[in-house]
Amino acid sequence: MQASIKEKHRFERIQITKQEALGMFSENKFKIEMIEAFPETEIITCYRCGPMVDLCTGPHVPDTGLLKAVGVNNMSRAFWRADVNREPLQRVYGITFPDDKELKAYQHRMEEAKKRDHRNIGTQQELFFFDPVSPGSCFFLPNGARIFNELMGFIKEKYWEYGYDEVVSPNIYNFSLWETSGHAAHYRENMFGFQVEKADFGLKPMNCPGHCVMFGHRNRSYRELPIRMADFGVLHRNEYSGALSGLTRVRRFQQDDAHIFCRPDQVRQEITSFLKMLDEVYHIFGLEYKMALSTRPEGFLGETSLWDQAEAALEEALNIAGHEWELNPGDGAFYGPKIDITVYDALKRKFQCATVQLDFQLPIRFDLEYVDEHGDRSRPVIVHRAILGSVERMFAILTEHFAGKWPFWLSPRQVMLVPIHEDVFEYCEEVRLELRKIGLHSAADLSNEKMQKKVRNAQLAQYNYILVCGKSEMSARTVNVRTRDNVVHGECPLDKLMETLLKEKKTRSLTSSFEKVGE
Repeated sequence: MQASIKEKHRFERIQITKQEALGMFSENKFKIEMIEAFPETEIITCYRCGPMVDLCTGPHVPDTGLLKAVGVNNMSRAFWRADVNREPLQRVYGITFPDDKELKAYQHRMEEAKKRDHRNIGTQQELFFFDPVSPGSCFFLPNGARIFNELMGFIKEKYWEYGYDEVVSPNIYNFSLWETSGHAAHYRENMFGFQVEKADFGLKPMNCPGHCVMFGHRNRSYRELPIRMADFGVLHRNEYSGALSGLTRVRRFQQDDAHIFCRPDQVRQEITSFLKMLDEVYHIFGLEYKMALSTRPEGFLGETSLWDQAEAALEEALNIAGHEWELNPGDGAFYGPKIDITVYDALKRKFQCATVQLDFQLPIRFDLEYVDEHGDRSRPVIVHRAILGSVERMFAILTEHFAGKWPFWLSPRQVMLVPIHEDVFEYCEEVRLELRKIGLHSAADLSNEKMQKKVRNAQLAQYNYILVCGKSEMSARTVNVRTRDNVVHGECPLDKLMETLLKEKKTRSLTSSFEKVGE
């Protein structure tokens, strides 16, 4: 590679016919398979770079001399055409930067990312695992389930605060539902389907069609709107096995999925309310984010006046939110405009999690109506929205964002009690049970290890607080408090301890509030 850079080989674009391409690449069965799929009249593009010629649409940099700093950053196994029944291949990933300093900075971030890899932390902290008996479906262990349930509980609190009603919908539907929604024509290959009594059924990959059925099962009045349906139902999508990757790409998952059925004049208020809730949630996580308004694309469906009204409502809601945003003209979905939300973790990596989209088409497909104030029948607008997105994916993002050092409210290992000797085993167990009664995840190390070893083990296991107990603490009904970063806070009465820990959990603080004890 360095020799090619030194020689400044030019990238030259070549146009050839299908027959010329078949002759040129006759010894490469993979390229022959690709070329044979082209029409006879197809003009095929190749690029020549030094001694190498390959199929490529381009474009490229003018020459290899511009590649100042180059590194190979990954190699992985792949299957031809992403089909596990086809030939195995080796995929090589490379990266280039204008100078060595930027390359080294990137490599440092990638090394840090490896340390934070949620798959490794998941194993180390006994949070979850995967097994070939159910590819792409996560087994959450007790520690992982604590985090998962805490995330869902947090969102449920927000739902209550913002006036959402949780519903429970079926997992299996007759394919007639997906034909009505349009998913059968465009999404069937990504669904798990099967037959029941000679009828086609499928596991749901999303909740919106079921929620349309729930809205339409009886007559609706404008006075009922907006209706906010929230659903944590289990979803399944038939991802290729080669695309599965830890918790970030799975086949079985849950979303903080909700659909708002509202009048057109209610759209702005509903979007404003959603953006406020999103900001509060991401602030608790310590996540930064950016937003973009994606407007109608070519081939959009519906009336232009309705699109204009909807886009204006979204723009007004974004301005009210007071958060910086940008415009993505023509990048909306064919069924309605949307706001794209990109979230950044501690390593400044970006992810797409939250979403809010307007939908004018599903109400038409399902013939959804409400009676307006004039007694006429009108179509509602559907707002598709999520904050966490896939709970599993957000679990992975937060694992790496916090590097496995969970804030107290989200931590599956909150308190470890460390007795100095056997005489205080019973006292430690008593304190553990008291902490459990108030909803804290606590444990006591009653092993034969020395106190220092027990403390170190608790720190490595990422217990937020380590409470050391000796005879003096037992007599005074206190504990000696230290944190996982080895800061010793000293002796603290049990009632003050529990008050402080409960406050830290309730406020969902990202930092320890214990230093305030005794001030």
